[in-house]
Amino acid sequence: MTSETENRLSPASEMTDLNEGEKRAVDHQSRPSAALIHETIRAEGERELERTSVALMLSGFAAGLSIGFSVVVPAILMVALPDVSWKHLLTSLGYTIGFLIVVLGRQQLFTENTLTPVLPLLKNRNLHHLAQVGRLWSVVLLSNIAATWVFSAVLAHTPVFDQEIRTAIAAYSHTALDSDFWPMFLKAVFAGWLIALMVWLMPAAGDARPFVIIIVTYVVALAHLAHIIAGSVEASFLVHVGEASFADYLFRFFVPTLLGNTIGGVALVACLNFGQVAPELEER
Repeated sequence: MTSETENRLSPASEMTDLNEGEKRAVDHQSRPSAALIHETIRAEGERELERTSVALMLSGFAAGLSIGFSVVVPAILMVALPDVSWKHLLTSLGYTIGFLIVVLGRQQLFTENTLTPVLPLLKNRNLHHLAQVGRLWSVVLLSNIAATWVFSAVLAHTPVFDQEIRTAIAAYSHTALDSDFWPMFLKAVFAGWLIALMVWLMPAAGDARPFVIIIVTYVVALAHLAHIIAGSVEASFLVHVGEASFADYLFRFFVPTLLGNTIGGVALVACLNFGQVAPELEER
């Protein structure tokens, strides 16, 4: 963004009775406008769309591996904690670990990309940007999913964790397959909505970004919502240990969750938040 645009977005720019130091203090204390948040995320989306497929694939594979800890840590907590009624309140905190690694490590996660690269597409509605978004989504999703199958295979077929923890992983993972198509789809819509909202909140969060990640993903875990990448670790683990078939993975988990996450992120966050700032952006 140009300095002229930044000044127009500044709440102190219209306060002519303040000196420069006071204007800077007002800007520091004020919340960023929706337009500024939009433009920050859109600029990041433009950069992501320009990355090479190899870079996106490696980043996406790293994210798929990292998100595996959102399954491992809750299972470890399940084994360590006593069997009490509030146990799920603490085990759900473990779900946030993988997302902290992925988001703070700037790794490519498909559900984040239902917002970030979509904003440039909404601003520049042409075939070039549509093709760029399609390329990014395809590369990131495939690399994410491949990594989750590798991670779950290691969990299932190596002694990296003892049998007690592997049993807990299986018990925890059954939530990924315990719903029919439409309930799973609706759970995925809410999860996609929350993860995209988390991305929207990040530019204004500053040093509080880890807390935003923890709070939002904790809600996803607590409500047993469906996330396409974290859930893929769970569902593929059950396939590896023989407690589910590949058809279960594909039709009970993957298809409804992918559709729901995409609609939740694109329609409920990207389009709505673009809509609220579009008139303001067109005036500039």
